[in-house]
Amino acid sequence: MFQLVKPELQKSLFNLPKFSILKRNLNLHEWQSKTLMKRHNVTVEDFKLSDSPEGVYKAIKGMDYPSYVIKSQIFAGGRGRGHFVENGFQGGVRFAKDAEEGYKLAKNMLGNHLVTKQTDEKGKLVRSVMVSQCMNIKRELYFAVVMDRVSQGPMIIVSPRGGTSIEEVAEETPDLISHFPIDVDVGPTMQQKIQIAEFLECHKSLVPKVTKEVQALYDLFIATDSSQVEINPFAETKEGDIFSLDAKFNFDDNAFFRQKEVFGMADKTDEDPREIEATKMGSSYVGLDGNIGCMVNGAGLAMATLDVLKMYDGEPANFLDLGGGASKEVVVKAFKILASHPNVKTILINIFGGIVRCDMIANGILEAVKEVGLEVPLVVRLAGTNVEKGIKLMNESGLPIITASDLGDAARKAVKTVKKFVKKN
Repeated sequence: MFQLVKPELQKSLFNLPKFSILKRNLNLHEWQSKTLMKRHNVTVEDFKLSDSPEGVYKAIKGMDYPSYVIKSQIFAGGRGRGHFVENGFQGGVRFAKDAEEGYKLAKNMLGNHLVTKQTDEKGKLVRSVMVSQCMNIKRELYFAVVMDRVSQGPMIIVSPRGGTSIEEVAEETPDLISHFPIDVDVGPTMQQKIQIAEFLECHKSLVPKVTKEVQALYDLFIATDSSQVEINPFAETKEGDIFSLDAKFNFDDNAFFRQKEVFGMADKTDEDPREIEATKMGSSYVGLDGNIGCMVNGAGLAMATLDVLKMYDGEPANFLDLGGGASKEVVVKAFKILASHPNVKTILINIFGGIVRCDMIANGILEAVKEVGLEVPLVVRLAGTNVEKGIKLMNESGLPIITASDLGDAARKAVKTVKKFVKKN
């Protein structure tokens, strides 16, 4: 009997939050994911990477297949239906029958910005493309291994309906999704692997290949400290083989100390330099679309700050979470990062002093203001250990710092000052 996804589990497995505050996951390009899979004995198609049209031409000449796929390598989904800003070229994933056609396609992609449903209107710069053999796909399936909080361990999720949004499948036809909790000390049993193959409606001749791939993907998940290995499509070919054709990996930053090779694959050219700087000092930075820069310490305080600002019609430009043990030096660096965002018209600092005393935070703020300068209004709300000393230091500093008594007061003052600043300038 198959274990179908229960209604109460669907939300936790598929309707995930849009972003996480405390954790930044490593993203890999498709070619990197396939390199990793190949290294761990997962079956993938033949592929090569190129950063020039000439390289694509040479790659295809060195391969011997009836047709090829040219895929733009960016961190965004929906590439096949995207378009390029500079030349209007349609599709970041295209098919080519020979080297000449591959050259032309790559020329339209490389060095241009691809806009998809997951990017803004500026798109993302395509610096490289992946050239791979074109597969004769018979059926597109879905396979994933995730860390599940409900079962408190790995969970394998499969569906015979792959190649589409698994969230839509979960909502519209939940009976087409099955989940298999895995004992982390044992791994997937042969019985579970056979059940997976049967649920995927595989012919009995294909079952041995499916069980082998399931084991390889699970071994990859464990070996790399992944929090998610998603294969969509997990494809059955007309030749009777199973391939992992597109993959999405998530790796928890906490695994860095023993996964340095994996984290060394990170492509930082597509990241906000402010995020990189924040990560170096042990903090988390998220850029948003508004005009109020927010410095907080702790995920709960960050969410509360954003919610209260929105309640008073404020629009956060970014937020930087200092975490629980921020020093004076970290506060100075964090202030510089916040102030460097061109859209910031007011800075709101909302800190609870527990381990870190409020007077130390205040000294860090004062030092940062003196060092960086104060070109926009600054609103500060402190609470916790030595809060009176902290407020006194700022009030007696002679600097134009606006102090607030509580979060609501801070949000109102931040919204009021940003409106005045924008109107004045």
